[in-house]
Amino acid sequence: MQGIDLRLLRAFVKLVETGNYGLTAKALFITQPALSKQIQALESLTGGQLFLRGRHGATTTTFGGQLYAQAKSILQSHDNFLTYAKQINKKYQQTLSIGFSLSTYQKIPLWVDQFVKQRPDCQVTLNQLPSSVQINMLLEGSLQIGFLRMPFTNQLSSQLIAHEKLALAIPSCSPIDWHNLSAILKHYPLYQLDKDCFPCLAEQTEQFLIQNQLQPNKILINGDLTTLLALVAGGNAIAFMPQSMKQFLPRNVKLIIPKQKTVHWDIAMVWNAEIMCDFRDIFIDVVNKNGGKMQANHY
Repeated sequence: MQGIDLRLLRAFVKLVETGNYGLTAKALFITQPALSKQIQALESLTGGQLFLRGRHGATTTTFGGQLYAQAKSILQSHDNFLTYAKQINKKYQQTLSIGFSLSTYQKIPLWVDQFVKQRPDCQVTLNQLPSSVQINMLLEGSLQIGFLRMPFTNQLSSQLIAHEKLALAIPSCSPIDWHNLSAILKHYPLYQLDKDCFPCLAEQTEQFLIQNQLQPNKILINGDLTTLLALVAGGNAIAFMPQSMKQFLPRNVKLIIPKQKTVHWDIAMVWNAEIMCDFRDIFIDVVNKNGGKMQANHY
């Protein structure tokens, strides 16, 4: 059986409830001949007669009466689905989901604060996510703004916001001359954040070590940034991280830029222009007005 047009079911249900072709046609804003054609079409699809027409209007046949409850249930399910979809869509329209990385720790709070002052009716959610995850979420529409490492798919719109550089966090009271990176790497175990959570940083660290032919004492994985910095502050570890993290270092931690071949990368604000979102556009404007827009630069 081919699919049934919901208009036919609506005509059928309404005619059962009114028992009158004229009243049904008026309620559905169609002519009586058009209503008759819809009922005939439904009878052809179902294979049986649905109504008996008489002086007192339309009366359901036994066959038609048995189909009524199911037809009404289908229409109710359809209406419930549309109502639910509208509620979900309204919720998404009032939410701005933002993805970010370590390199934007410093700037994101300022921009979010300025945005919320303009649009207190919008709920902002922040998600620390790898660049690859942000890209997929932007493409599917579950993320409205992403802050991630360049380059990425040209299906997305972007704006350069920061140039980033790899730096090394070491204990401030280190007895080792910080200019001697090889000695530092031999003296302290090198801790890294979990590469599943921070794949870009892990890749940049590995790239730096390979480029400079450095062999760290140990590479230990830690999944929590606060714990990692506490280990460095306690003189128990060193760790590579973005230079922009210098604003969030605890006491007894110093961030140095190695004199060897350094690793650079660019951070961009990224969005999916094919998906309309007023809140997103307002947030982009906030970023531009609060020091977020940069000119492209090549190292």
